[in-house]
Amino acid sequence: MKHSYYRFGLGLISTSLALPCFAAITLGDAQTDTGALTISGYVRANYQDKNYGSDNDHKLQFNAAKLALDYATPKWFAHGEYRCYQYNTLCDFSTLVDAYAGYRFNEQQNVTVGLQPIPFGVARFWESSLYGGINNTMGLEDAHNLGVNYHHELNSTKIDLAYFATDGGNYHGDSRDSARYTGNFVESDDATRSTLNEKNMWIGRISQDIKLNSVPDLSLNLGGSYWHSDIENKTTDLDGSRKAWALFGSLAYQNLALTLTGGKNSVSNQDSIRPHESVMGSYDGEYDVANKGAFYTADVRYNFKDVYKGLSITPYAAYTTYVKDQDGYKDSTRNFLGASFDYKKVSLVAEYIFSKNDPFIGGTQAALAQGDADDKWNRLLNLTFFYYF
Repeated sequence: MKHSYYRFGLGLISTSLALPCFAAITLGDAQTDTGALTISGYVRANYQDKNYGSDNDHKLQFNAAKLALDYATPKWFAHGEYRCYQYNTLCDFSTLVDAYAGYRFNEQQNVTVGLQPIPFGVARFWESSLYGGINNTMGLEDAHNLGVNYHHELNSTKIDLAYFATDGGNYHGDSRDSARYTGNFVESDDATRSTLNEKNMWIGRISQDIKLNSVPDLSLNLGGSYWHSDIENKTTDLDGSRKAWALFGSLAYQNLALTLTGGKNSVSNQDSIRPHESVMGSYDGEYDVANKGAFYTADVRYNFKDVYKGLSITPYAAYTTYVKDQDGYKDSTRNFLGASFDYKKVSLVAEYIFSKNDPFIGGTQAALAQGDADDKWNRLLNLTFFYYF
């Protein structure tokens, strides 16, 4: 594998922070039968300072670019997104993120088919961090797979029922099977490791909005989700399974928001040699993940709107962890203190990340499984500059 683990920080940043869309080009009218096509995207640069690795050159450099296409009519909608990243050379890793189309039966019901976010957890993103929490690396948060999702809203209750046939696939990179946006089970560069394939993913989510008439500025959402899938072990020709669930809640009062997520992940990989861990991959690198454990995320943020001539500032803090069931396995944690500064077509996201037993923040391939031998905290100051078009 070309990229050592301390280099992952250059490309792993996902758009986990709900950044505003500052600019786009729209052709047509979404309220007509012919519809509207919208072209949007960004380019971004990155500066990092960290206490691990040997490539800390303190230079601002190109990090990634995104191109998104959206189509909408009163009944039909579609979305496609592709991203290009730079580790050493321009677009040495690039991947398809989304490619789906949908139909609206009415304002309360729609169905979506294609490569799309799975309805697991509180939403696509569980925290405000741009980098993404430890659950993102495990493929539970911001996961995009190939399937169909039916969405229904009944008053203040929202229901998603989905079936995903397979994962989102492998794209352009240097690894054997890990050039992908989502953390999926992959074919390892190590021929002695079992090759796993996740399929037949059945996922459901229900959430309830709660309004308090006595406090009109306060809103509350509570819900849960469940995930069951088949894990095909192509090496042993045996089938295992994944069973995961998550409970979540979010509370918002004026510009303050708090989100909590907790759940359980249980994978049976039918591997007699390594029954407690499996090989996963994303962002052109592979790593081991403990098969069983509990995950937790807590996020708090506050939005200062129009601080000065259109400048908005959103500070936030997030705690994310994976508590492993297997005796002797060290828990993995990735925490954040950050802020987003948004003005017209540009944004600056500043994050201080402190993490341990994390393959993307100074850890080894075993960090998310057995853990690192030193069990130490690693730190990363990550500055990302966006220009939207």
